Amino acid sequence: MSAKPNAPKKVVLAYSGGLDTSIILKWLKTEYDCEVVTFTADLGQGEELDPARKKAELLGVAPENIFIEDLREEFVRDFVFPMFRANALYEGQYLLGTSIARPLISKRLVEIAEATGADAVAHGATGKGNDQVRFELAAYALNPDIKVIAPWREWDLTSRTKLLEFAEANQIPIAKDKRGEAPFSVDANLLHTSSEGKVLEDPAEDAPDYVYQRSVNPEDAPDTPEFIEISFEKGDATAINGTAMSPATILTALNEYGRKHGIGRLDFVENRFVGMKSRGIYETPGGTILLEAHRGIEQITLDSGAGHLKDSLMPRYAELIYNGFWFSPEREMLQAAIDKSQEHVTGTVRLKLYKGSVRTVGRWSDHSLYSEAHVTFEDDAGAYDQKDAAGFIQLNALRLKLLAARNRRLKG
Repeated sequence: MSAKPNAPKKVVLAYSGGLDTSIILKWLKTEYDCEVVTFTADLGQGEELDPARKKAELLGVAPENIFIEDLREEFVRDFVFPMFRANALYEGQYLLGTSIARPLISKRLVEIAEATGADAVAHGATGKGNDQVRFELAAYALNPDIKVIAPWREWDLTSRTKLLEFAEANQIPIAKDKRGEAPFSVDANLLHTSSEGKVLEDPAEDAPDYVYQRSVNPEDAPDTPEFIEISFEKGDATAINGTAMSPATILTALNEYGRKHGIGRLDFVENRFVGMKSRGIYETPGGTILLEAHRGIEQITLDSGAGHLKDSLMPRYAELIYNGFWFSPEREMLQAAIDKSQEHVTGTVRLKLYKGSVRTVGRWSDHSLYSEAHVTFEDDAGAYDQKDAAGFIQLNALRLKLLAARNRRLKG
C-alpha cells in the first residue's frame, strides 16, 4: 500500500512482545507502510525477554532494528532513588511504581529514534489512561520535533474480538491464554506490580487473592519477625546488613524480604490525570521497606526546618511524576532542593518486618542531630536551661494574647 501523506518513514515502538504490541507492530506497517524498530526494556518485570526478539523477527523486523536492553540499574539509580529521596507518595499512598518507569522508556525511545534515523515513536497506552500522557510529555520534552503515534487513539480495533481477528488475519501468533478476556491487566517492573480492570473495577468488592503476585498473604507470613539493617549515603540506600550492593540489587533484595513478610500491598482508588477515578491493586514490597527506612534515617539527620519544608513540597513533586512531568523544569527545581536536603542523610536503620508491616526500631549516624544530653529527663549538666522556655513561650503567645484581648473587648 502507499504511504499516507506526512506518514512516518521509520517508527520506534515500545514493544513488550505481547499480543497487543505485536498487533500494533503489524498495524504500523500496514497503516503507514513504514519501517518499524522495536525497543524492549528490562525494568525488572520478571519476564523472559528473548521471546520478544523472536516474535519481532517473526513479524518481519530486521535483527539490527530490535533493541532489548537491561535498564534495571539505570532505572533504580536515576529514577527510583531520586524519587525516594523525596519520600514521594501520590495522594498520600501510591508509591508511583508505574509513573516513574515511563520517563526512562520514553528517553530510550527518543535516543534510539535518533540513533536509527527514525522520525516517530509509538506506544501501546490506551486513550483512557495516564501512560499516554507520561510517554508523550517525556518524548516531547526530549525532542520537540518527534512524532508520537498512539494506535489506541487512531485505529478501529475497539474490541477484543476485532483485535483477535486482526491478529489471525495477519498471522500473529495468539497464545491460548490470550483468546479469552484477561481477568485484569498488569504492569510490572522492579519497583512494583499494578493490577487493574475487569474483576477489580468495582471498588466495593474485595480483590481476589489471585491478583496478588509479589507478596504472600500477610496472614500467611512467618510468625516470627525478621530484623534487617539498611545503610544510606546522602539519601540513597547502599547496603543491607552491612553488605554493599548496587541500587538494583538492593531493591531486588528488599523485594524478597517484602514478599516473604507480605509487605507493600495497596488497594487504592486514585484520581487519574485524564479526569476519571480508577481502582488499582499495587504491590510495592521493597519500596515500602525502603520508604520506611529512608524516613527512619531522616528522623535523626535532617534538620526540622528542612524536613518540614521538604514534606510540604512532596505532594507537588509526587503529582508532577504521576502526571508525566519528570523532564519538566519544575520537577528538576524541586529535585535540586530535595537533593540538597540529603547531604547528611547518611547512616543505618534497623527495621522489623512482620506480617505485612515494616517498622523502624533503631537508627544511628555519624551525622546525627539527635542529642541525648538535651532531651534527657535526668540531669542534663547545663546542656539546656529550662528557664529559657518561658521567654520563648511569651514571645509566641503575644499575638494570641492580643487576639484574645480584642475578642473579649468586642464581646463586652
